[in-house]
Amino acid sequence: MKTDAQLRTDVTDELAWDPAVNAANVGVIVKEGVVTLTGHLDSFAEKHAVERAVRRVSGVRGIALDLEVKLPSSAQRSDSEIALAATAALGLNSLVPAGKVQVQVENGWVTLTGEVDWGYQFASAEQSIRPLPGVRGLFNRITIKPRVDGKDIAAQITAALTRQAMREARHIDIKVEGGVVTLSGKVHSMAEHDAAIGVAFSTKGVSHVVDHLQVAG
Repeated sequence: MKTDAQLRTDVTDELAWDPAVNAANVGVIVKEGVVTLTGHLDSFAEKHAVERAVRRVSGVRGIALDLEVKLPSSAQRSDSEIALAATAALGLNSLVPAGKVQVQVENGWVTLTGEVDWGYQFASAEQSIRPLPGVRGLFNRITIKPRVDGKDIAAQITAALTRQAMREARHIDIKVEGGVVTLSGKVHSMAEHDAAIGVAFSTKGVSHVVDHLQVAG
């Protein structure tokens, strides 16, 4: 297991390696495997890139994002401009069902609402908004409509985890109530954690995933 000092070095190096991140603007604090990121960034897209970079580092047990998006004057947009751009971006994304997602913008923060049939549509709507100029943050409040009986969902998730060579598949406890899946147990890395959550969220009939997984490191 890495020490906090080793983990901080690895996280710092990963941020410096990623061309989508200005590592000079990000502070890194590590305590017991939990990484706290501080600083100011120029865009919401960069904030997401920072989080993705840290999740790639082995040994990370948790992440706290204390990062603020401070837009340069050249990137600032009015709420109406952001709303128009967000609506257009959703309309251009073929993975987002037409007319199913609504947009509200306040002080640069975008809120998405509506109902879709699949987890990938939920994720695709969010991905459409992240790179837009002027966006300071995002609330994704889209709901997913349950499509099948919940009794088969746990078996589908277990089978998918096994197919994808998740070494902790047998140690992940899966509970299903309606379309809500709760995952608990221990995994070895943030990558395995994210993979398990992704598999559950992508399974037919799942409307929400409750994350009780622990990263052992």
